[in-house]
Amino acid sequence: MTQRNGLLAITPLLLLILLFIAYGFLAEVTEMRMVYIFGIVSLFALIAMRGVPTAERISSFWKGATHRDLQVMVWIFILAGIFSSTAKGMGAVDATVNLTLQLLPSNLILAGMFIAACFISLSMGTSVGTIVALVPVATGITEHTYLSLPLIVAAVVGGALFGDNLSFISDTTVVATRTQGCKMRDKFSVNIRIVLPAALVTCFLYILFGYGKAGVVEVAQVEWIKVLPYLVLLLLALFGLNVLLVLGIGCVLTCAVGYLTGCLPPIDWVRLSWNGINGMICLIAISVMAGGLLGLVKRGGGISYLLYALTRRISTQRAAELTIAGMVCITNLCTANNTIAILSVGTLAKNIATRFGIDPRKSASLLDTFSCFVQGVIPYGAQLLMAAGLAALSPFDIIPYLFYPYLMGVSALLAIRFRYPKKYS
Repeated sequence: MTQRNGLLAITPLLLLILLFIAYGFLAEVTEMRMVYIFGIVSLFALIAMRGVPTAERISSFWKGATHRDLQVMVWIFILAGIFSSTAKGMGAVDATVNLTLQLLPSNLILAGMFIAACFISLSMGTSVGTIVALVPVATGITEHTYLSLPLIVAAVVGGALFGDNLSFISDTTVVATRTQGCKMRDKFSVNIRIVLPAALVTCFLYILFGYGKAGVVEVAQVEWIKVLPYLVLLLLALFGLNVLLVLGIGCVLTCAVGYLTGCLPPIDWVRLSWNGINGMICLIAISVMAGGLLGLVKRGGGISYLLYALTRRISTQRAAELTIAGMVCITNLCTANNTIAILSVGTLAKNIATRFGIDPRKSASLLDTFSCFVQGVIPYGAQLLMAAGLAALSPFDIIPYLFYPYLMGVSALLAIRFRYPKKYS
């Protein structure tokens, strides 16, 4: 592969970024416009790829669009749409909101949602599952307070990424530790020292932003049977059940509780389920086209070119750590999946770490932290797409308030700059 071919292969990614920037200045970037953007860039990538037969181009796009991880994500979108729509229709969201307003001090609701998301995602090991569980509740809370909807949704997303980065059962933790050859608990002890300051500062910021914005409302009596779907959803997730199984059980519970309470007849449950799926169609289309675009970029040698360009001029340990961070960030921008990004660069990162004497616990932490940082702020990542879809927002509405991902990235850069932590035991 020549450098020229590699550079041509990443041209679609550059076009994608330019279109997002242009839309950001000229108009609101809605889900439908994101579909148009990805459609245009995917078509451009199919046409522009040189030296590859048309049938093979289409095959590469299709292989990326139907990747196993992407298929799982599509089913998560579908089940999340059904659960969110039916839970709201049978009153589960309102009941859970009332319970939350009763339990949390009025001025700590925003920080409380962030902390709740941190602990749930830490226990579940999945940021998407945490977002599915908490964003509908966060959306309902804004109806009783003066809190901004994008702000409270961003608090949930930030907390979800905290656990995704640190959880022992998170895919990113498993992949990062395996590729770097270290134990999970050792990686955790290093990783927590890097990101905990960011979490504490974020919590303080949310306390400041939430102070005095609780509103003066009378909280209704909690209907405990209607809270049941959410309580079961959270408990099953905390016990480590697969997110698809958890969401499936949640959907069945909304149907059962709605029928038993008489507030949601089966025919209405079916109607709301269909509405929930329709609400996820744009997100599914974006995810599929993003996967297909990645397939074309990989087939053209774009990922290999980026990794080569980043690693050819390393001379110091600090530069090596920055290179590991840069590799996983750029790969994550291309793949929109932090687990795949770590898998893609893990072996090369291990070689760099060994060559320049970087502790495996540090390299694993850098891979995981920087991949979660990028995953949390890209508008076409599953986390922001899911949060925006459930809250009826654009991902670009949420991005300015993602305090934790930004501070997590800054903390990781400072850890590289000041060689922190200096002791690992």
